[in-house]
Amino acid sequence: MNGGPSGFNNAPVTRTFIIASALFTVFFGIQARSIKLGLSYQDVIVKLRFWKLVMSVFAFSSTPELLFGLFLLYYFRVFERQIGSNKYSVFTLFSIIISLLFEVLAISLLKDPAATAANLVTSGPYGLLFASFVPFFFDIPVSTRFRVFGVRFSDKSFIYLAGLQLLLSSWRRSILPGICGILAGSLYRLNVFGIRKAKFPEFISSFFSRFCLPSVGNPPAAPNRDVRGNMPSFMSRQVERNFTPVPTASEPPEDSIATLVSMGFDRNSARQALMRARNDVNMATNILLESQSH
Repeated sequence: MNGGPSGFNNAPVTRTFIIASALFTVFFGIQARSIKLGLSYQDVIVKLRFWKLVMSVFAFSSTPELLFGLFLLYYFRVFERQIGSNKYSVFTLFSIIISLLFEVLAISLLKDPAATAANLVTSGPYGLLFASFVPFFFDIPVSTRFRVFGVRFSDKSFIYLAGLQLLLSSWRRSILPGICGILAGSLYRLNVFGIRKAKFPEFISSFFSRFCLPSVGNPPAAPNRDVRGNMPSFMSRQVERNFTPVPTASEPPEDSIATLVSMGFDRNSARQALMRARNDVNMATNILLESQSH
């Protein structure tokens, strides 16, 4: 199971976040300060180091956490393709802010007077990552099941195992932000304050597309050519008079089919849904989800 076509096609927000997370982790890792980015009672409540709140959202505290975190961020780009970059930007910001609020609340409640300087929460985008597991659990269907030594697995099991590894990477310091992220994702799914209908101005979402490098692995579309351009004008007019366009259902693009298949839908069902939705991936996804609910 994968996150759709390779590269960051139609996922500029994910691309920006992955680049920022990798750069901040490497930067603080070179300075041997990654471990100090975790949040503690002294940092948040006493000294009010708000810069650590911001930095802790992007930079992981270790290389293994970085590898698993970037893998999950890259996979979850499927949600940006599904709901669009604008709404995914809202989901990202909402998940980060709400999970941070839960973390600050937990730090204030779980403080240890004898060790207030100890980091209770590890750094990294745990809020966004584990908030994404909520739509992953509810909205991404299982496409294949298999057994290993008598134990049943599905194509979604590998994503859950990667998330479990990340959740337990720093024990309590990583479990706490993971739980806060799941709570944030649950609140988004429950549409608290009508958040699922919120959208940013278009220039903000388009900023991500211009800010980052072009997507890798997705060749640019070939420009449409007008075959009449090489004809004499009188022949072009003759073709226009004699040609009557025949309305036919356009064949869905292969990358759109692959996107729906990566969500767990059958290839033939995905193709038919795209034809019904006139190649609109979001509408086709709704058609497939509605058909499964009946």
